[in-house]
Amino acid sequence: MRPIIQTFAVQFNYGVYFTEGLFEQENAMLRDVIQRNSNAPAKVLFVVDSGVAKTHPFLLQAIQNYSLANADSLILAADPVIIPGGETCKNDPDILQQILENINQHGVCRHSYLIAIGGGAVLDLAGFAAAIAHRGIRHIRIPTTVLSQNDSGVGVKNSMNAFGKKNFLGTFAPPVAVINDSNFLLTLEDRDWRAGISEAIKVALIKDASFYKSIKADTSLLKQRDMRAMNRLIHRCAEMHVEHIGGGDPFEFGSSRPLDFGHWAAHKLEQLSNYSLRHGEAVAIGIALDVIYSKLSGMLPEDACTDILNLLHKLGLDLCSEHLSVEENGQLSILRGLTEFREHLGGQLTIMLLENIGCGVEVHHIHESIVNAAVTELQQFHHQLSAKQDTEHVVPL
Repeated sequence: MRPIIQTFAVQFNYGVYFTEGLFEQENAMLRDVIQRNSNAPAKVLFVVDSGVAKTHPFLLQAIQNYSLANADSLILAADPVIIPGGETCKNDPDILQQILENINQHGVCRHSYLIAIGGGAVLDLAGFAAAIAHRGIRHIRIPTTVLSQNDSGVGVKNSMNAFGKKNFLGTFAPPVAVINDSNFLLTLEDRDWRAGISEAIKVALIKDASFYKSIKADTSLLKQRDMRAMNRLIHRCAEMHVEHIGGGDPFEFGSSRPLDFGHWAAHKLEQLSNYSLRHGEAVAIGIALDVIYSKLSGMLPEDACTDILNLLHKLGLDLCSEHLSVEENGQLSILRGLTEFREHLGGQLTIMLLENIGCGVEVHHIHESIVNAAVTELQQFHHQLSAKQDTEHVVPL
């Protein structure tokens, strides 16, 4: 009998919106997003990062008040589900189960909304729960960190960690909407403020030299936590990520993952540090490593390499970690990241490197000897910076 072949396409539409004070009574953005996608008042379940709830002690009451004031659009299914932030939540299946149990217990259906408020890890896990419950619950992301507002939160990936590997379990499921409220950034630790900038540098390096120049021009403002400079960075970075998702292979059916420049080592460094390194911090180190590798392999001019390393340093990002030199069976442990990177997509190893600032190029083989040399050079660069800082802080007698 002849085979029956079916071909169809599904169109996805979602917006990334920008605001301040999302849950203030006069702010209609969340209400309008829900009304745009629902003909009747929709049941809503919130999942909130415990760190965000702690630093914004009036948030839960604000959500309650907002829901009461907009009862014609949204109805709270239950009190918000509070879960720990950071990679802790993505490493613990019990937390996923907690979200799913709330979805089941409170009758959250395919026409309801699961709204996640938090950093990238919380958004990853909550999005995964929304994608697998009832084969897909409507999902709204409200990112609260620089990294999630400019990168992870505006994409279509959801995940949790398993078998000691980052993002081993996951789905591609676009949200209904992403809403960036810049007020959440005001309470970030300096460490988290800086870490998210690394993803903007990443996308600028591989796609847009002018964006890279604008980040350089705003270095002092970004270090001083100037909100206008940060909002410019977040908007452009998010715009470039969304353009990439809509432009070719949004569900990564191929073996190319260009937006993960610097990530093959970063993911491994996170694991080796037992996730004491933030994702953005590990990405900064991964970028530095791949920039030096690009130079040593004859692709990237030395002055461009130095410029990039200096920019990362001036923004306050550490470029080295003790975990870079960890070995297993006589080999650097980070090299296992290459195997895991390839396995995650399958097929041929594909790594993004640099030919120049704003010009990325894909390669299919990484030489272990050059990685070893790049690690050594990065450590030397780090030691030189440390020695220079120590000299500058010497108080003359």
